[in-house]
Amino acid sequence: MGNICSISISIDHLISSCWNRSTEQANYLLKLTKNLSILGTACERLRELRDDMKRKVDIAEREQMQPLSQVVGWLSRVEILESQVSQLIEDGTAEIDKKCVGDCCPTNCRSRYRLGKRVARKLKEVETLMTQAPPSDVVAESLPSPGVGERPSEATVGMDSRLDMVRRSLDEEKVGIIGLYGLGGVGKTTLLTQINNAFAKTCTLHDFDFVIWVTVSKTVNLGKIQDDIWKTIGFCNDKWKSKDGDEKARSIWRVLSQKSFLLLLDDLWERLNLPELGVPLQNKRNHKIVLTTRSEGVCAEMEADKKIKVECLTWTESWNLFRMKLGEDTLNFHSEIPRLAQAVARQCCGLPLVLTTIARAMACKKTPQEWKYAIEVLQSSASKFPGMGDKVFPLLKYSYDCLPNEAAKSCFLYCSLFPEDYHINKANLIRHWICEGYLCEFLDMKRAENQGYNIIGTLIHACLLEETDVDFVVKLHDVIRDMALWIVCETVGVQNKFLVQAGCGLTEAPEVGRWMGPERISLMDNRIEKLTGSPNCPNLITLFLQNNSLKMIADSFFQFMPNLRVLDLSRSSITEIPRGISNLVSLHYLNLSFTRIKELPFELKNLGKLKCLELGFTYELSSIPKHLISSLSMLQVINMFNSGISNVAVLKDGLLSDDNEALIEELESLKYLYKLSVTIKSVSAFKSLLSSHKLRSHIVSLCLLNLKGSSSFSLTSLSTETCLEELMISNCGSLEDLEIGWAGEVKATIESDTLNSKVSYHSHFQGLWRVVIFKCPRLKDLTWLVFAPNLKVLAIRGCDQMQEVIGTTSKWVGFAEDVDNLNPFAKLQRLLLVALPQLETIFWKALSFIYLSRIVVDGCPLLKKLPLNSNSAKGHQIVIRGRKEWWEEIKWEDEPTEKVFLPCFVPIEE
Repeated sequence: MGNICSISISIDHLISSCWNRSTEQANYLLKLTKNLSILGTACERLRELRDDMKRKVDIAEREQMQPLSQVVGWLSRVEILESQVSQLIEDGTAEIDKKCVGDCCPTNCRSRYRLGKRVARKLKEVETLMTQAPPSDVVAESLPSPGVGERPSEATVGMDSRLDMVRRSLDEEKVGIIGLYGLGGVGKTTLLTQINNAFAKTCTLHDFDFVIWVTVSKTVNLGKIQDDIWKTIGFCNDKWKSKDGDEKARSIWRVLSQKSFLLLLDDLWERLNLPELGVPLQNKRNHKIVLTTRSEGVCAEMEADKKIKVECLTWTESWNLFRMKLGEDTLNFHSEIPRLAQAVARQCCGLPLVLTTIARAMACKKTPQEWKYAIEVLQSSASKFPGMGDKVFPLLKYSYDCLPNEAAKSCFLYCSLFPEDYHINKANLIRHWICEGYLCEFLDMKRAENQGYNIIGTLIHACLLEETDVDFVVKLHDVIRDMALWIVCETVGVQNKFLVQAGCGLTEAPEVGRWMGPERISLMDNRIEKLTGSPNCPNLITLFLQNNSLKMIADSFFQFMPNLRVLDLSRSSITEIPRGISNLVSLHYLNLSFTRIKELPFELKNLGKLKCLELGFTYELSSIPKHLISSLSMLQVINMFNSGISNVAVLKDGLLSDDNEALIEELESLKYLYKLSVTIKSVSAFKSLLSSHKLRSHIVSLCLLNLKGSSSFSLTSLSTETCLEELMISNCGSLEDLEIGWAGEVKATIESDTLNSKVSYHSHFQGLWRVVIFKCPRLKDLTWLVFAPNLKVLAIRGCDQMQEVIGTTSKWVGFAEDVDNLNPFAKLQRLLLVALPQLETIFWKALSFIYLSRIVVDGCPLLKKLPLNSNSAKGHQIVIRGRKEWWEEIKWEDEPTEKVFLPCFVPIEE
């Protein structure tokens, strides 16, 4: 019985199972429409649950919390299932719509069966996900406070003072953006790394919620920058990566606007739109940015509140860095090596990248001969030194590559024609550029000149040119000069176009065969005494021969230079110009300044394209042939400042006679005259000059020399012209009154015992920047200089009765209100006072000297007080030179003033 019962139960179970299965399968067919509806409803409920969960996750993320892994996984599974369900419902609806013609049955029961089965399974999956939903009360966890990641760095030298400067700037509430700029390889990235690591190492410095490092580089990738920021302040998951730029910017902004942060941006080459990245700028107290760039212009474009130039290392710092990288073993291997190593280190000119590169290259050199050879290579062709041509120069060249146009690039390379450490006068440099044809954007010289100053500014901002202690001179860093010469030699199409042997100690010119190819040759600053032969130079455009010992140039020397545009023979000992100069029919620029020439040859009339003729300080020039100047019809600039002043007999058949009037007539005939520098030696010639509006309006430099028989003359008409830049009054022994008056507007009078100046407060010598007064024994002061607001250089020498430079207030009439606010030397950079035995004061009160770099006082025994107080220097160094005994008797405004200026003194040696 038991066995029979058992069999009965098994059969019943089998029959029941088969029935249920048949029923379930039948439902796949019969309840497809209903199950699709149920699936849609269940999926909607799941979607609602998902949306609630996502909303809580978004809120948590905005509070810088990280979603739990189970929440992220559940949301991901829901997203996948939702997509599958949507497609299934779409397929089911289409299947239901398939009918037999005239019948209500599906056309394909098998297809409908499979579809129904899929619907049933997805319904179970939806129900399972609903039950597996994570608890909604905790969907995320707080992240640990972001630490400052210490960046790899090597041992440094000279960074402490620079780091302190940046730290102090970060503490200033009104400073939000700090721009660090300087030469490539000067250590900007190293300094930025030190700033980052200072926060990483010292908790007390960590005043920010976030310290963020971003390397920008030359090719800007905004998306990568946003990702780098978010890696520090958030979490770079797939959700972040799927956002577009605007969404990322909003996320970054939402976080950073509620936090304090320090953003370190390394290697900027152009303006970066910080709001576009999502970086807030409105709170300078808590939102700080430090950026590095090679261009001061980028600092300006980024609206930096403080710009800090990262300077090259001092000699002590340079030597310490060089020793560190070289190693003591090599340094002490031979007794001569320390001395030679210092010579090599000096060739690096304080640039850390070069110091490191060369020191590493020399670390295995342990004989004096190897070190001597290294010095020779660095001096003659630095690019051939290991690591320079393949590493250092290509890196520095990025600054050159980023110059805005070919004109700027050509002008920069042109500067390499000058010797190392050479101070280049801006105005002269621009005249060279104009005559070379670099600045041909404008037809008239004034606009071209403005373009030239703009290019100089561009090169300075790019740290390819350097400013000096006076703003009318620039210089080229030695390593940058070597890089420029490397560019000239390595660039395709320019190779061997420059022959530069400036300042090399040559006593003879290079062999004739080397003259044929180059377009530009610079042999300046050598000891060459003669030039012979007839070099064939079909390509030569520029020839620099200045600062040589030249005494003779063969007549045939210029015979085969048909394309020469610029010839500089200044500061040489030549006494005559070779007649063969007439062959230079393409010449635009001729400089004969500071030579010993006695006359100009009439053959110069063949230089029909000449634009610029420099004859300044040709003291022995005594004859200019009649009609020569007027025949040079294209002349735009002619400089005869301080020329023709020797005591040799004046040749009456020439123009430089005592009255100069014939010369003035010829100058007036020049159609294109733009700038005139001239020496006047008689009152009648001076009156003729001032009577010509054309000449008067183009005078930039005026030398009044040996004016005899007149105790008074007027500069009235010159004061209304803004063109006058330099004024020299020399050896005018009878001069007592210098009148400067204007018609119109309110007038006032500055009264002096021997200098009466009638001036208008609203009219000035706006362009006057240099004044030299020499041997005018009857002048007692130069009070009229208060109306030269842009004066930069003032030199007074040998004026026996000079008592004051600027007269006291008692000598002013009608200016009581204005005198207290007067600062007559606001732009002064250099002051020279020599052999003034009666001089007692420079000015009656302390002044602010923002730009002053040097004061020289010698032979002024009664000058016991300088117009200085503790704030006069505005934080910069003023060098004061004088006799030790004079300095010891100086009376100071107060003790703080004495403390500021005592270290500035440099004694004049006996």
